Amino acid sequence: MDTKIPNNLEVGERIRKARENMKMSREVFSEAVDISDIFLGQIERGERSLSIKTLCRIVAFTGVSTDYILFGNEETNSTSQKIDRILNRSSEEMKDYYYKILTTSYSFFKEYEKNKK
Repeated sequence: MDTKIPNNLEVGERIRKARENMKMSREVFSEAVDISDIFLGQIERGERSLSIKTLCRIVAFTGVSTDYILFGNEETNSTSQKIDRILNRSSEEMKDYYYKILTTSYSFFKEYEKNKK
């Protein structure tokens, strides 16, 4: 049986990439996933493994898939899939809030593009 074991360094790099894509400092991100910034740094450098509980918190917060974090499978990490995972865990009230943010952002972007020409 060929079982692929996650590599701590690669897992850490993917977590760091997800954090940086969210434009978050290590301190802010670690607080959001309820771990210390020192522990997050150790995970990102591949010095420590993360627990399933911590993995679940990171996945829930970022919307990235566990398959991507553990094995680097980009096919499960498209922007649409990340949004779907976040929406699936959200209340109707939060979905309405997200919708308002998206429509406002879309209107702003369209106006920006029109004025740029």
